[in-house]
Amino acid sequence: MTYVATHVIDIAALLCLTVLLYSSTALNSNRKRPFFAGIALTIIIILSEAGTLFAGQGSTNLRALNVICNVLGFALAPIVPLAITFIFDSGILRRTKIFFLPTLINMVAAALSPFYMSIFYVDGSNRYVRGDHFFVFIIVYITNLVLLVISTLETGRRYNYPLGFKMVGLSFFTVLGTSLQLIYPSAYASWHCVTLALFLYFLLMSEFDSSFDSLTGLYNRAAFDNAAKEMEESDPFSVIVLDIDDFKQVNDANGHAHGDKVIGTVAQVVRNVFGKDYTCYRFGGDEFAIIGTETNAARIEERLRAMVSQLAEIREHGSPLPTVSYGYSVREGREESGFQQALQEADDQMYRYKKAYKEGGDRNVRRTP
Repeated sequence: MTYVATHVIDIAALLCLTVLLYSSTALNSNRKRPFFAGIALTIIIILSEAGTLFAGQGSTNLRALNVICNVLGFALAPIVPLAITFIFDSGILRRTKIFFLPTLINMVAAALSPFYMSIFYVDGSNRYVRGDHFFVFIIVYITNLVLLVISTLETGRRYNYPLGFKMVGLSFFTVLGTSLQLIYPSAYASWHCVTLALFLYFLLMSEFDSSFDSLTGLYNRAAFDNAAKEMEESDPFSVIVLDIDDFKQVNDANGHAHGDKVIGTVAQVVRNVFGKDYTCYRFGGDEFAIIGTETNAARIEERLRAMVSQLAEIREHGSPLPTVSYGYSVREGREESGFQQALQEADDQMYRYKKAYKEGGDRNVRRTP
């Protein structure tokens, strides 16, 4: 009865998670479908596990049910990590189809197991035993877990988001819970741990998605404020602020739809130039902020010139794109002043730059005050 209660609680929890997913506004809508798929698969596998427990304790008349439930469990279990992987990276199927071959092999092996005793076997007395090739299931399941971890870390790297530590802890929890049942078959803990892991993934990805601006795909103001709070005085860093010149006139003359397009174009250029070694934010309506570890002013100005050049190239191809003003401040990590003062210095420099340009300065030449 203990396992029955656990299975009922897990399924009830997953149904609650389904409701949370459906109503969530923090989670990107593209992530919801693989999340729902992962939940559905987990519920089917939990029901299959419950079926094997029920049938395994009954007479030989329940052997067929025992076999069917085992086939479903072994065939579908490795798909759950893949479904979670799709939550992070929906395009992985197009790029790495070869990673799905082990899962297909496992599904075929599970389907043939009642006849060839490959992964498992239920004998005439309705007793379950592991097959000679049970290791195939273990290897495939672990392979898919590793793919999940790699995909998550790559997502964090691509967006300069600190997913690593959280992902390692969450993966350790999932692997440990799953491995316990592999080592001790009578310890039915795997899908209880997967249920908890799905909740944790939901929280993790909700936090991740709520950190981004929906228009530009850059980090939003809340994420910037959080980053600012975490900056230590001993940390070397640079902060850059950008502002689209005369943006109100752009909106008044062409409408807000065009204004949104302008913001999106500028954001794309900022991401192209600063995306790898810096973290980019949409600070306000037409304002952007960039935080990086680069403290060499010459290299920062080189990137800024590259940004101005890319914007000018777009403008030369007929796009009515406004110019951009900017300022920056650098801290070597030994100053007593904090992040807010550095931000204010960058902001002041930007407005001096904007004023100088309006008075006839050259936009392509940077003069550091």
